Amino acid sequence: MNGMLQLLGHILRISSRRDRTEINGELLEAMQELFNPPDLRLLRCYANENRALIFDVAGFGAEGKYSRNAYLPDPRHCAPIDADPLMATAWKTLNLQREPVGTDWQRLIFPIAQDKKLHYLLDCVLPQDFDSENSVLLMGLTEFFAKHIALLDYGETDTLTDLANRKTFDKHLFEVLGSAALDGMMSDEENVKRRRRGSQHNVYHWLAVCDIDKFKSINDTHGHLMGDEVLVVMAQLMRRSFRLADQLFRFGGEEFVVVLQPTSPADALGVFERLRKTIEAHVFSRVGHVTISIGFTQLLASDSPSMVIDRADEALYFSKSNGRNQVALYEDLIDSGKLAKKEPDHGDVELF
Repeated sequence: MNGMLQLLGHILRISSRRDRTEINGELLEAMQELFNPPDLRLLRCYANENRALIFDVAGFGAEGKYSRNAYLPDPRHCAPIDADPLMATAWKTLNLQREPVGTDWQRLIFPIAQDKKLHYLLDCVLPQDFDSENSVLLMGLTEFFAKHIALLDYGETDTLTDLANRKTFDKHLFEVLGSAALDGMMSDEENVKRRRRGSQHNVYHWLAVCDIDKFKSINDTHGHLMGDEVLVVMAQLMRRSFRLADQLFRFGGEEFVVVLQPTSPADALGVFERLRKTIEAHVFSRVGHVTISIGFTQLLASDSPSMVIDRADEALYFSKSNGRNQVALYEDLIDSGKLAKKEPDHGDVELF
C-alpha cells in the first residue's frame, strides 16, 4: 500500500508538468524513490518507418545524475538505435526486453509508446528477484508516463502535417537560440568526421523559413482539400530530406520552419537545395508540380527571437522577389551587397 501511495504522489507531480525536460526529471525522481536502480537512462526516440535515433536525455548511474534539454537533440549524446541490439528489438516489437547482467541483476528496456508511436525508451538495471508488486508499480508508472507524453505531443503537434506546431516553436525558440552556444563545442570525433569530408568551415545551427510558392492559387484552383493534401505531402518530403534530429515546424499556412543541427554553411546550403529539388521534382496528386522558396540564416548566441526570424524572412523575401523556387542564405546576400544589413533595434518589444 505504501508503494501505491508513493506512485500516486509521483503521478500527481508528473501530471502537473507541461515541459518535457521537467517531466523527464520527475520520472527519474519516481524511479529512484520507488525502485532505486543502480543505473538508469531515459532516451527520447526520433523514428520513421526505416530508422530511429535515440537521444540520451536523462539518467543516473556511477557518475551521478544528469538531465539534458529534451527539446534539443545534442549530437554528442545521440546514436542510431541499431547500435544497441536490445533497444532495436524493443523499437521494432514495442515490447519489454530484458537480458541478464551477471547473476544478480537484469537489464530491462521499456518502450514507452502510444498508438504504436515510440516516444522514449527506459533503460534500467534491476535485481533478478524484482518482485511482482514492484513490477505492477513500474508498469503503472511507465504506462502513465506514456499517456502523459502522448497528450503533450498532441498539444505540440500540428494536426494536419504531424510536424511540431507554431505554439511549440514559440515556446522553445529561446532554447533553440541557446543551442547556438554549443556550436563551438562539437566533440573531437565529430570534428574529425567533418575534416574527413573536406569541410574547411566551422559548424553552426541554422534556421530556415520555407514557403510554398503560389499556394493561394493552388487553393483557388483545386480547392482547400487539395491544398491540405499538398501540405501533408510537403511535410512528408521534408521528413525524408532532413536528419531525424533536425527540427521541423509548421509555422502557419503554407510556411514551415527548419532548425538544422550543427553543420557547415556549404552543407546547410546543400541540404536546403536538395529539399528544393526534391519538391520541384515531385508530382502532387491532381496539382502537378509545386515549388518552394527558402531563406535561411545562422543562429547566433546573441540573437533575440525576432532578429533571427527577421533575417530568415529577409532571405525568403529575396528568393520570392527574384523568381521563386530558390534558396537564399542571408549572410551571403549581405556579403554580396544584395541586401543591406539592418542594425538590431534593441528597443523592440519581444513577442516570444
